[in-house]
Amino acid sequence: MVDDSKTTTSPDVNSKREAELPELVSASKKPRTLAEEKQTSEANNNSNNVSSNENADSSQENEHKDKNVEERRLSFAVEADAAEDKGSRHTMEDAWVVLQDASLDFPGKLRCAHFAIYDGHGGRLAAEYAKKNLHRNVLSAGLPRELLDVKAAKKAILEGFRKTDESLLQESTAGGWQDGATAVCVWVLGQTVFVANIGDAKAVIARSTVVDGSQHNSTTTDSLKAIVLTREHKAIYPQERARIQKAGGTVSSNGRLQGRLEVSRAFGDRQFKKVGVVATPDIHSFDLTERDHFIILGCDGLWGVFGPSDAVEFVRKLLQDGLPVAVVSRHLVREAVRERRCKDNCTAIVIVFRKN
Repeated sequence: MVDDSKTTTSPDVNSKREAELPELVSASKKPRTLAEEKQTSEANNNSNNVSSNENADSSQENEHKDKNVEERRLSFAVEADAAEDKGSRHTMEDAWVVLQDASLDFPGKLRCAHFAIYDGHGGRLAAEYAKKNLHRNVLSAGLPRELLDVKAAKKAILEGFRKTDESLLQESTAGGWQDGATAVCVWVLGQTVFVANIGDAKAVIARSTVVDGSQHNSTTTDSLKAIVLTREHKAIYPQERARIQKAGGTVSSNGRLQGRLEVSRAFGDRQFKKVGVVATPDIHSFDLTERDHFIILGCDGLWGVFGPSDAVEFVRKLLQDGLPVAVVSRHLVREAVRERRCKDNCTAIVIVFRKN
């Protein structure tokens, strides 16, 4: 039985938009080229060669120092916490992960933090399975642990999603359960952020419109811009509809796959796998800069009552007041459920980046 959290409201076609990717941090300074003076005397040539080598060594040393200074200048501490509320539902079908140190049995020099929300529908089993297995599968698929390799990281995330869904389907077949779960996940590797999602859970980043020394304590209302980092996967969207129809599925007049399921990508949902439901995520990455303040992860329950800019402004004010991240996440969910009347399960994770 498909959970009615995906059947109560009609999807908004205009809500689809591509994620606006943050700019990349520029590389460290290039070393200066040392010009050799032409000399007619062999003695002078030898002398100048020694001098040139010394200057080259000095230049390389300075370049190395510049890189270290740049890395320290752009080093960020990560703070995060989650909050949840079942809303007016009888049961809580969301699951979440907050791992400041997500190395598990795969230690390495590269910082690895992981955060995720799994929004279950039709039950909680798929969400719990993804919570327990996805990150470990991503690590075992080769998530970089020593030196950052963006291509390898994305490949590992893609493979981790595939392996998790494959094994989940085997478990659900054996256990006779058919529920599914959408997902929004973040990995922070060093100073690089990777965002992956399937379904309608979202990630939104708060970014300064200007760079200044007071950016983490800005008091101007328009100083932060809300940027959606994920793309919704719903059956009614043209690209998803075409893929579903190619697989032999149909999208009914209410915008749902086979007239029942609103999302077109999810873990589990084994009864819909042959008609177009996949667990292939959209994956984006970007390097952190001074302009990046925090990321809000939320299930569709949160975003049903909060717009991206609205949520960013709400969190900004609480952080500006000096509240801990744990308190901020609880206030965000409480506002969604008690004040804005979110009737669905509601889960949010607030991830704050603080420049060292």
